[in-house]
Amino acid sequence: MDGIEKITGRIAEDVGREIDELTAEARRQADEIAARYDAQAKRECEDILARGRRNADERVERLASVAQLECRKLELAAKQEMLSRAYDKALEQLLNLPEQEYTALLADLAVKAAVTGREAVILSQKDRTRYGKQVVTAANERLNGGRLTLSEQTRPIQGGVILSDGDVEVNCSFETLVRLQRGALDRPVAQILFGD
Repeated sequence: MDGIEKITGRIAEDVGREIDELTAEARRQADEIAARYDAQAKRECEDILARGRRNADERVERLASVAQLECRKLELAAKQEMLSRAYDKALEQLLNLPEQEYTALLADLAVKAAVTGREAVILSQKDRTRYGKQVVTAANERLNGGRLTLSEQTRPIQGGVILSDGDVEVNCSFETLVRLQRGALDRPVAQILFGD
């Protein structure tokens, strides 16, 4: 019996060794697999973080661009408002010229706008009453025998003159003249106001 026990003992030892070797090999393979998946998980995690950082950076850039654009739009709107106020102020100053300068300006506008020298001079209601005859007389003198007449009509203009010859009218109202000059004067006026 001793021999059988020795044989079974040896078999048990061989089986135990084989089990230990298989267990060790299984652990080694499991460790390799775990290490591979761990490395893959780290790479994927780094990729996800990198994509997230890039997306966040791109979003910050887009938001900064939008904010800069909005800022420029607000600045431009403010400058346009200031330009409009400057032209409104210029119009106000024209309307508030001293009487002698004002009538001379209206007469000058009538002379420059006259084509035939026989046009009717149309003014605002206020200007017609206060300065109408003086303006027409001064303009006719400067036209050397001009025959401008003071129209019975008035127009809803703030100041300036409108010359009428039948169906043809030349609008030299202050509002129109200031509006027409805006295109040519915006850049120099902006230079004065903003130093741009």
